[in-house]
Amino acid sequence: MRLEDQRPSTNVEDRRGMRVGRGAATGGIGIIIIALIAMFFGVDPRPILQSGGPAVAPPAQQQRGAAPPKDDPAAQFVAKVLASTEDVWTEVFARSGRTYQKPTLVLFDGAVQSACGYAQAAVGPFYCPPDKKVYIDLAFYRDLATRFRAPGDFAQAYVLAHEVGHHVQNLLGIAERVHGLQRRVNERQANDLSVRMELQADCLAGIWAARANAKSRILEPGDAEEGIAAAAAVGDDRIQMATRGYVAPDGFTHGSAQQRVRWFRRGFESGDLAQCDTFSVTNL
Repeated sequence: MRLEDQRPSTNVEDRRGMRVGRGAATGGIGIIIIALIAMFFGVDPRPILQSGGPAVAPPAQQQRGAAPPKDDPAAQFVAKVLASTEDVWTEVFARSGRTYQKPTLVLFDGAVQSACGYAQAAVGPFYCPPDKKVYIDLAFYRDLATRFRAPGDFAQAYVLAHEVGHHVQNLLGIAERVHGLQRRVNERQANDLSVRMELQADCLAGIWAARANAKSRILEPGDAEEGIAAAAAVGDDRIQMATRGYVAPDGFTHGSAQQRVRWFRRGFESGDLAQCDTFSVTNL
């Protein structure tokens, strides 16, 4: 990717080097951790959440330790990608008479406290709607290259753009409507809605890539293929096969590798928000 001339976003909160103290609290925090891990590995977390326990736990405390320099290459890279998403979505929202509220990117090491609860790095990058923040432990990119076999800078950018896609869904009211529907349907239908949400976020990531490249020529040969490889690598079928040894489509919450690639490509090839309506199609 060509990001040398791109500005870094100022909406980055660097919590690396901060230690998270959980104290004696378990209950709701433990439930949140398990649920996040379940969602990351393609398992429906609702049975866990419905198993009981306090809904609210005392907040964890974060203490500052030795943090990496803020101008290190990895931090600068994600700050520039975030700035690119800000430019693209500000323009898209403005064209429809809306104002884009920029999310904050939180960098952390190992574990973090968010408005969605305590989370460990094992859950992977995530977006928290209540505080409108994207959380990422940059060590995930090492796992993306080795464990998921999806190396490359654009593969990394895709991951961040996908989480920003969830922020866009939140601002447009899509996330709230879908979560409301999920509370009124059965498990299989709720999983289907989750898959459609995730595939739409993939499509929105594709829109960002298309529009950013049209504006600033940030893509180099092979970058699009890196994004496609990353989308495929985190498909539910591949993750289930790696973790369980078999594939259970009824348990999909993010979509298959083929579906994720299809919707990323749809956004990338069209650059059109109207093409990302995953909720009105029968065949994903």
